[in-house]
Amino acid sequence: MRYLLKFWQKLIYNTFNFNIMKRFLLVAILAVAGFTAAVAQPRAIGLNIGYGLDVSYQHTISKSNMIDLSVNIPCFSGIGATATYDWVNPFGTKIPWNNKGEWNWNLGVGAGLGWAHGFYVGAVGHVGVSYDFWFPFQLSVDYRPNIGIWCGKGWCTFNDWGLYSGITIGARYLF
Repeated sequence: MRYLLKFWQKLIYNTFNFNIMKRFLLVAILAVAGFTAAVAQPRAIGLNIGYGLDVSYQHTISKSNMIDLSVNIPCFSGIGATATYDWVNPFGTKIPWNNKGEWNWNLGVGAGLGWAHGFYVGAVGHVGVSYDFWFPFQLSVDYRPNIGIWCGKGWCTFNDWGLYSGITIGARYLF
């Protein structure tokens, strides 16, 4: 087991350095921006704050599906990115107390990677409840655990802080 962890540590740490990560994130952001400009669907952009800060972009694919992309500062000391495919009001359920606005909840899965005192990569889950006001504004509470491996110079471990750092409160502009 120790040899396997050392192998992954050398592979990840020697393959990805911080400059390559910055270029990768820049290319990913530009690709997403170009794709979303070409397709006119309902979308939202905003901030999530928890144990870190996220700039979040949501793009609606259909009435019951969306893609959630975020660039984040995990633990306020690094840079990362996550992408999840979310089902809105899954299983045909809806929160019944809609007055002027609309309540929604969503479930999603995806991937995340970044750099915070070491390189991390893993699977990301997403569970959230949001309220869309009758004007173009949304508030949400989300939980996005990030489970995977976390490697630095001379060490490699399970990313256990990703289980706890995913609780956020968000505010988004709908357009």
